[in-house]
Amino acid sequence: MTSFHLNILKFSNIIKINSTSSSRLLQLRNMSLLKNKSGPIKVADKVAHFKQDVWSIFTPLAAQLNAVNLGQGFMNFPPPDFVRKAAIDAINTDDCNQYAHPKGRLRLLKALAKSYSPLFNRTLDPETEVVVTAGANEALYATFAGFLDDGDEVILMEPFFDQYIANITMNGGVPVYVPLRPHGDTSKIMSSSDWKLDINELRSKITPRTKIIVLNTPHNPVGKVFSKEELLEIGQLVQEFNLLLISDEVYDRLYFKPDVHERIANLPGLWEHTITIGSGGKTFGTTGWRVGWSIGPKDLIKTVLSAQTRIVFCVNSPLQEAIAISLEEAEAHNYYENHITSYEQRREKMCKALSDAGLPHTIPQGAYYVLANIKGIKIPEDYEYPEALNSRPRDFKVCYWLAKEIGVVAIPPSEFYCEENRHLGEDYARFAFCKTDETLEAAAKALLKLKKYINE
Repeated sequence: MTSFHLNILKFSNIIKINSTSSSRLLQLRNMSLLKNKSGPIKVADKVAHFKQDVWSIFTPLAAQLNAVNLGQGFMNFPPPDFVRKAAIDAINTDDCNQYAHPKGRLRLLKALAKSYSPLFNRTLDPETEVVVTAGANEALYATFAGFLDDGDEVILMEPFFDQYIANITMNGGVPVYVPLRPHGDTSKIMSSSDWKLDINELRSKITPRTKIIVLNTPHNPVGKVFSKEELLEIGQLVQEFNLLLISDEVYDRLYFKPDVHERIANLPGLWEHTITIGSGGKTFGTTGWRVGWSIGPKDLIKTVLSAQTRIVFCVNSPLQEAIAISLEEAEAHNYYENHITSYEQRREKMCKALSDAGLPHTIPQGAYYVLANIKGIKIPEDYEYPEALNSRPRDFKVCYWLAKEIGVVAIPPSEFYCEENRHLGEDYARFAFCKTDETLEAAAKALLKLKKYINE
């Protein structure tokens, strides 16, 4: 090898050494920067924007003040004896305590198909047209996960169940809003049927990015049971623009005479477009069991199942069995009719309590909430609120005052509107009447203290 080649080789080695040293120094510097980095770990953008939710404000407040809690929609009485016995029997059955199939325990799938086939006017296939979910909320999440791409739009009718928003945005979707508006004199007692959807406004919100419309009937918090005529109008748009319809029907077993709960999936041409979501917790008063379901055509349900398998894999096995047994035995106990009758009595107590206190309200056709008009309540101008409420709409402040000074907790429904439309909800408070007679009577007594604060 010539001296020239030797010099070239030495020069190449020097370059390699210098390059390696520089790379190592850069690596060490980056490691040093990582080690010296201080402060909290960055939260994902999809979560960082969430505000403190309404439940974490008012549920602890009820306990702190020992106030009558008509806020969150959970029952303060036990499920029926046959439902509790079903849970005990399921836990005492060995195979119920292991993983269930991702689509649900076969007994529950069959019980749901048998119970709902007459209600959908078709014979449901338990293997392909039903999937069991970890509550209705997870059914919603799995549906959005299965069908939304980034930027897809989902139309919601306001006021809406507040979990819809997070379920949509965490799956890359964009919520779009259309409010239900009360028609008539809101300073007087009215029916939830007086809250109307402007179908032309709904049409105006449909764009090339629209993928899903969400319907909730019977409705939380208005209590509206959509009529067949209203459902037909919505359905026409669904078919015209080839959209997916999520029908949130968790209160499907709770509607009051003479109203009838119509299922939009039964209307011509809409079965193929619709996923209907139900709830064992709402049906049997077992909200803590977290057992829900989705029903629809197999091509839609398989997508929900595919997403769900990656989210929770499977649902609480013994309580699936308990819900299955409850569905099998419900008719023999005349459960559904008794359920409606008992809630009609609770609704009457709640509405009378609000009337006696001087609060106009919306009489619900279904579900177990009453919206009361709180516009006339006159709170002292110098009343002090927690700092967290300073930026919230008026209904938050009134509900805080109600809890602290009157002793009754209600929920401010502006939480169920988008920022732009929050003013539509700030004249109302939502009272849940899924409570014992003793609780409703205590609330009625406390609410009488409101009379001196109401402008006539």
